[in-house]
Amino acid sequence: MQHATEQMTVWGLVSDASPVVQAVMLVLVLASMASWYLIIRRGAALRRGEHQLQAFLQRFRNSGDLDLAQLYQADKGREPPAEAALQRIFQSGYQAFGQLQRQPGIAPAAVLEGVERNLYVAIAEQEERLERGLPLLATVGSVSPYVGLFGTVWGIMNAFLGLSQVQQVTLSTVAPGIAEALIATAIGLFAAIPAVIAYNRFAARGQALVGRYYSFANELQARLHRRLHSGGAAIAAVA
Repeated sequence: MQHATEQMTVWGLVSDASPVVQAVMLVLVLASMASWYLIIRRGAALRRGEHQLQAFLQRFRNSGDLDLAQLYQADKGREPPAEAALQRIFQSGYQAFGQLQRQPGIAPAAVLEGVERNLYVAIAEQEERLERGLPLLATVGSVSPYVGLFGTVWGIMNAFLGLSQVQQVTLSTVAPGIAEALIATAIGLFAAIPAVIAYNRFAARGQALVGRYYSFANELQARLHRRLHSGGAAIAAVA
């Protein structure tokens, strides 16, 4: 019995498992690999997004109300990086501001209302970008333990069916079947735990970024409001 126990290895148990349990393990390993790939990509994208946000926010706040046109023209015609959310929001809002301002007889309140609608659309697009991949992490985190449990139940069922053909039941005959079944649960937890932690972390960071997007939109609207009512210089042409 001691010799049989010493010969058991994780790889040996996996290779000797039933086809159904092996299929469950393969699905869980693929799910874990997909979630880790997504975790690494989303983590890097969020770090770049936070860096881009800080850089553009500093540029925006260092510019005066009449320098907003120069800030817009400096980046006009160039596609902002995918993570440059504030830059995209600013371009959308200021472009709408320029186009509405050129319409004859339009009231300042209508201009600001149009700018607000464009800002909300731009923020919604960035919010959708932040949520990419989160459904997959949520699915892996919630489903993997149950998939692993299914493999465990199936393996234990096969182990007990095999015991019915054995006259004398010993630990050496029971242990391999139970152990290979429990490996499926272990793999399921290995896939689920990082996915749940990453989902909660990314969701919290995404909500924090969305809050900063709305704060920026309010700050931009306040500056455009002052510009409309200050009687300042005309707005530079916006294509």
